[in-house]
Amino acid sequence: MNQYPAWKYLLILTILVVGTFYALPNLFGEDPALQITSTRGFAIPLDLETTIDDALAVENIKYKDREKQGNRLLYRFNSTEDQLLAADVLKKALGEQYIVALNLAHSTPGWLRAMGGKPMTLGLDLQGGVHFLMQVDMDTARGQMLDRVVDDIRTALRSEGIRYVSVRREGNGILALLRSAADRDRTMNIMGKDQSLQGLDVKEVEAGDNFGLSVKVKEQQLVELQQTALKQNITTLRNRVNEIGVAEPVIQQQGAERVVVQLPGVQDTVQAKKIIGATATLEYRAVDEANDAFTAAQTGRVPPEARLYNRRTGEPVLLKKRLIVSGDQLIGASSGFDQRTGQPQVSVTLNGVGAKRMLDFTRNNVGNRMAVVYIEQKPGGHKIEEVISVAVVREPFGKRFQTTGLDSMNEASQLALLLRAGALAAPMEIVEERTVGPSLGADNVAQGFKSVLIGFVLVLVFMAIYYRVFGLIADLALFANMILLIALLSMLGATLTMPGIAGIVLTVGMAVDANVLIFERIREELRNGNTPQASIRAGYDKAFSTIADANITTLIAAFVLFLFGTGPIKGFAVTLSLGIITSMFTAIMGTRAVVNLVYGGKKRVGKLAI
Repeated sequence: MNQYPAWKYLLILTILVVGTFYALPNLFGEDPALQITSTRGFAIPLDLETTIDDALAVENIKYKDREKQGNRLLYRFNSTEDQLLAADVLKKALGEQYIVALNLAHSTPGWLRAMGGKPMTLGLDLQGGVHFLMQVDMDTARGQMLDRVVDDIRTALRSEGIRYVSVRREGNGILALLRSAADRDRTMNIMGKDQSLQGLDVKEVEAGDNFGLSVKVKEQQLVELQQTALKQNITTLRNRVNEIGVAEPVIQQQGAERVVVQLPGVQDTVQAKKIIGATATLEYRAVDEANDAFTAAQTGRVPPEARLYNRRTGEPVLLKKRLIVSGDQLIGASSGFDQRTGQPQVSVTLNGVGAKRMLDFTRNNVGNRMAVVYIEQKPGGHKIEEVISVAVVREPFGKRFQTTGLDSMNEASQLALLLRAGALAAPMEIVEERTVGPSLGADNVAQGFKSVLIGFVLVLVFMAIYYRVFGLIADLALFANMILLIALLSMLGATLTMPGIAGIVLTVGMAVDANVLIFERIREELRNGNTPQASIRAGYDKAFSTIADANITTLIAAFVLFLFGTGPIKGFAVTLSLGIITSMFTAIMGTRAVVNLVYGGKKRVGKLAI
């Protein structure tokens, strides 16, 4: 009556073994570490490890372990004192080209990591780290949009041979002054048909001796611009942080114009600002072929239609003031090799508006040069503008094109990285910053562990006293439930926060709730005169529907919390949901297996210890 087939026992045992294995990494803790990356996320040179080792050896600083993870180096230390001392030494030795960030690294053994074992991801409140609240400058985004519209109007008028007095920004709109009423009518007709000038309100206005048009961007288009700029900035920030290897970052929207950035494990606020500040904008500009850049740099006389820039090598370059395409119109970049020549290249993809502007420019400038300008806003107001690529336009192109003439595949990869991760649709500034120290995070972990332990022990004691042997079986299932819950959190990479710990504490109580229903049902069957074996079977069978209904309704509530909640609430919902699933398994199938092993093989059971 109370026997499981062998495959069920084997299934339960397998799940417990696998769960124990993937819960093991959480026992090994973390090491104080230094994470070293290039300022722009470039590949780490082969000789950098030797430079770092020599700098540490001079100061007699010993590190525990060293590993290379993609485009970053990670040095583990035995103590926080060694970590801080090494950070000061390496910042001086490596200079501004590299970011030396304080971090915490999991100390899981290599053999366990090789088999996919990893500890739970701890949130900022448990692990420590830095928190930034960033404000997106929407006024600048609107201004950039108006500047693009001004350029588009001028280009459309030139292409149609319409002579105009001026086209300029005026307040929150644009004023176009034409020479005649006929030119004004033609301009309105052109603006109605041109795809790049859709979504504009155009009205005739008095302008003295001239014929004026007032152009304003529709409110709906401005709202879409704001939403697009915010989403693109979030994507750019996430790409940039991921490229330089910061573990488990949290980057999410808050309100209509703000973004929250959390970097768990990073303790140095200044270096974290550099990581965030490394996001930048890009511009494609035409090279001024008519004037000499070296002469302009030596004399200081720059032509009125041009601007003087410098390449990374220090070589001056004269570029036209008129912008061709900006970084917010770039939607993809990847490095590779030219199939015809075998030389390194970067493939770039633009959006619809950018593609049209690029096609119009390249169609009229075959044989001329075009430059990519990288603009980086450093913390403290320091601004860097440099030309990262100059290439000759070989043929007209629009949405997709290749940049060639690069020295190496490494340079192509670096350029693709800057293009991918450098395009902010609107400037951003940090309006709030917080640092959660590792000691405070450790205190939170200790308090959370203490709360779970106290609740766990009280439940164990109550079950053992009130339900005797069956209570001990429920306690065993509760241990298994905790192991499986931790294993699932580790395998799924879910971030554990203080609200998540609250969900675990609640799970501890709910896990034995199912057993309470089963055991009370067994007692009721015994009081009705049923045999012990029949009472066990009836207790599990008849209580199942009640347990399922109660857990499913709680699971629905947890799903709604996860769907509509923010970060901390999502953490609570995740641990609660996983806890419900594991408790259903351990409280019903797990305890039934143990009860079957204890009582199922006996022909006669005189009394149950319940």
